[in-house]
Amino acid sequence: MSGKTFFITGSNSGFGLAIASAALQAGHRVIGTVRSQASRTALAKTLPGLRPVVCDVTAFDRIDDVVRQVEDEHGPVDVLINNAGYGHEGVLEESPIDEMRRQFDVNVFGAVAVAKAFLPRFRARRRGFIVNVTSMGGIITMPGIAYYCGSKFALQGISEVMRAEMAPFGVHVTTLCPGSFRTDWAGRSMVRTERSIADYDALFDPIREARQAISGKQRGDPAKLAAAVLDLIESDNPPPQLLLGSDALKHVSDRIVRLQQEIEAWKSVTVSTDG
Repeated sequence: MSGKTFFITGSNSGFGLAIASAALQAGHRVIGTVRSQASRTALAKTLPGLRPVVCDVTAFDRIDDVVRQVEDEHGPVDVLINNAGYGHEGVLEESPIDEMRRQFDVNVFGAVAVAKAFLPRFRARRRGFIVNVTSMGGIITMPGIAYYCGSKFALQGISEVMRAEMAPFGVHVTTLCPGSFRTDWAGRSMVRTERSIADYDALFDPIREARQAISGKQRGDPAKLAAAVLDLIESDNPPPQLLLGSDALKHVSDRIVRLQQEIEAWKSVTVSTDG
């Protein structure tokens, strides 16, 4: 495995930290972004070999300058891991639009802004690899995470277009679609809207309770995800999306079966609109 330079957003916890650690151990160079100077100092102690950079992905007007400075100081980046993001949980009717806007600012606009800072550089060099971390929640849905699923569906679609547009220039784009892993996603990192409408109690309260109860005990191992990512970026023919976790495999496979059934059931109506 040849040494590469990684740029990883949200590198001080969860998947970002796991991938950064694995990449360093494999002999790669890693630039990792954090949102504050305090986090930068802490991350430098946690992973002494990493080059920490303060970069809030929602500070859209600063991202180009950060990327320019990083490449000036550390040379060309080979791999972008667009990992920064968080989960919002709340019944749609109860959840303020401002919470949706914040969810999309980080999970969609932030990821796209960082990718766009690298696209001209990767295109000019005729190489590069972009890994946009989405979720099985970018392919399937469940009650109580409408804003999160919406943001990940959006990034999933944008990534597929990005992949097609960058392919002629030798640049790979893959979405990483994890299931449930032992990260802070369902715990400390999650933003939860307070309950206010009793009609949703029976549907949503058990889902929220189950998610909180399993937090930190999920089957998915972040270290194994990181190892899979290192294998992925060595591939000459990477997939458009990579499911990770047996739960992601099950839920997405079940969704595909249901979708096929729905298409077949309504096929006569579908084709009836042709003139």
